[in-house]
Amino acid sequence: MKIKCVAIDDEPLAIKQISSYIEKTPFLEQVALCQSAFEALELLEEKEVDLLFVDINMPDLNGLDFVKSLNKRPQIIFTTAYSEYAIEGFQVDAIDYLLKPIAYTSFLKAVNKARMWFEIKLQKTLVDNELNKELFVKSEHKIVRIVLSDILYIESANEYIRIHLDNNEVITTLMRLKNIEEQLSNTHFMRVHRSFIVALDKIKEIERNRIIMGHKIVIPVGDQYRDVFQEYMDKKMQ
Repeated sequence: MKIKCVAIDDEPLAIKQISSYIEKTPFLEQVALCQSAFEALELLEEKEVDLLFVDINMPDLNGLDFVKSLNKRPQIIFTTAYSEYAIEGFQVDAIDYLLKPIAYTSFLKAVNKARMWFEIKLQKTLVDNELNKELFVKSEHKIVRIVLSDILYIESANEYIRIHLDNNEVITTLMRLKNIEEQLSNTHFMRVHRSFIVALDKIKEIERNRIIMGHKIVIPVGDQYRDVFQEYMDKKMQ
C-alpha cells in the first residue's frame, strides 16, 4: 500500500527536504506541499490524506493548534527545531516527533512506525469485514443463515457436511466439504484434514498433530495438510 502524504512547513528548505525524503521512500506518495496550516486546511477538504508532516512553529496558526482543529485527523508526524514541544506533540497522538535538522534515518524510522500502524489498521478492517460475512445453506427443508464468525469447525459426513457452531448447534446440509472450502477461501478458515475445516481464530491449543478447539473438541491434522498448517503457525509465531 502507498501512504498518501502532505508536508506542511513555512520554511522552503525544510519542506524541500521532507519532499525529497518522501520521494525516495517507496511506500510513500506525495499528495501536496503546503506552506501554511490554512493552505493545508483547504487541501484536506478536497483530498484524501493518510499522513501529515507538520511543522509546529508556523505563523498565524501553529502546527499543534492546526492538528487539534481537525475533525477528521490523518496520522501526524511533527517536525520542529524545538524539543520542548515533544510532550505536547505526543498528547495529540502523533506517530512521531522529528527534531530538525532531520536525518533520513530518523525520517525512515518515523514513517516505518506509520506504515506499521496502517498495516495493523488494514488487517483489523479485513478481519472485521470477514467476521461479518455470512452464508446461507439448505437444512431440513429450510434455508438457514449462518454468520461465519459463529462457526467453530465443519465436518464432512459423506455427501453431507455438519457445520458446528459456538453455541453447540450443528447444522447439516447436503454439500461436499470441497464446495464449502471454495466458498470460504480467503477467510479465517483452513482445511486441516480430508474431513475437517477449522476456524483458525477459534484454535485453543495445538498438541502434536492435533488441534484443540473450543469445548475441548479435538481435530486431527492430516498428513497432506500438515505443511500448509505448519507454515501458517510459523508466521503467527514470528
